[in-house]
Amino acid sequence: MKVLVINSGSSSIKYQLLDPATADVCAQGVVQRIGEAVEPDAVTVEHTTGEKTFEYRGAIADHAQGLHVAFDLFIAGGQDLADADLGAVGHRVVHGGEVFYEPTLITDDVVQAITDLSALAPLHNPPNVIGIESARALLPTVPQVAVFDTAFFHNLPAAAKTYAIDAETAAAHGVRKYGFHGTSHDYVSGQAAAFLGKDCAELNQIVLHLGNGASASAIRAGRAVDTSMGLTPLEGLVMGTRSGDLDPGIIFHLIRTAGMNVDDVDALLNRYSGIKGLSGVNDFRELGRLIETGHPTAKLAFDVYIHRLRRYIGAYLIELGRVDAITFTAGVGENDARVRAEALAGLERYGIRVDPDRNTAKARTARRISADDSEIAVLVVPTNEELAIARAAADLVGY
Repeated sequence: MKVLVINSGSSSIKYQLLDPATADVCAQGVVQRIGEAVEPDAVTVEHTTGEKTFEYRGAIADHAQGLHVAFDLFIAGGQDLADADLGAVGHRVVHGGEVFYEPTLITDDVVQAITDLSALAPLHNPPNVIGIESARALLPTVPQVAVFDTAFFHNLPAAAKTYAIDAETAAAHGVRKYGFHGTSHDYVSGQAAAFLGKDCAELNQIVLHLGNGASASAIRAGRAVDTSMGLTPLEGLVMGTRSGDLDPGIIFHLIRTAGMNVDDVDALLNRYSGIKGLSGVNDFRELGRLIETGHPTAKLAFDVYIHRLRRYIGAYLIELGRVDAITFTAGVGENDARVRAEALAGLERYGIRVDPDRNTAKARTARRISADDSEIAVLVVPTNEELAIARAAADLVGY
């Protein structure tokens, strides 16, 4: 049995067809620049089956057309989804609010509830819904399952999830810490435990999901007790284009003195801040090249990023009391040795010692980068949210 996993964004759709039992990826692709005007020969869909890559060139009007094109490329690659033993379609949904905290079979009522939660995730839930509706139309007889980014953090302790604002206002408007990247934090903490030959219930862990979006979590005995993202994915670490934590008064200051409105500030903090806002780029590879050339603000951007990251690591060391493992994952966490080294530099007295050779060695598999005498294991574990979603969907539909 295979599961098609769909991650529908505002202008893109990423997808994978995989076997949840073996983790084999049968095909994968990305639909890009949905709804944008493009040159007639521009590549807007890339689809890979084995070692073969298939492309579609031209504009993609909407998500429905994007999925149609992707399904046609499946056929071109010899994998008609109608005959692919497709047991389920798993959808990544960013925000489940208080309503959804486990994988959920999608019905009309579920789609409406996810739509209603768009006020909490206006940049994410609407395109998630569009992807769901498009897939349901194209595969009407296949069970569709929603897997929520917020689910792993649903049961955060009250002290960790509660904001210190008027309680009635918070309750009326769903204001609490929800956390995000939960599928990744759950998967990676489990993989880290398996790597160490332990059960999750035996370990206290810090997981650092560092990509263009970035988040940290403190996990005690397999249960998340804190995380850096909050009501929205804007809180917490410095990210590629997001500011992360900042004084809320900055928002009022910009509205009052810069003539900005709410939408202006929203765009500033979500799209034009973080590493990009400080340096002009949000790709860490490009940031490293700028630092090497002596770019005036690139090094500052890196230092601000590391400063915030170390603050969260320190806070979670104290919150957990005993930490058995610190794990880096996602694009930056898995590939940038300098970020890992700087994030944990000088923490030997706390039982953390990174081995420089292990840290800089190239590998795509789970590995230990701490020294043999490090009391806390430091790991790099590749995340695989698609596999986690596929397995959750398969479990729900009974395969």
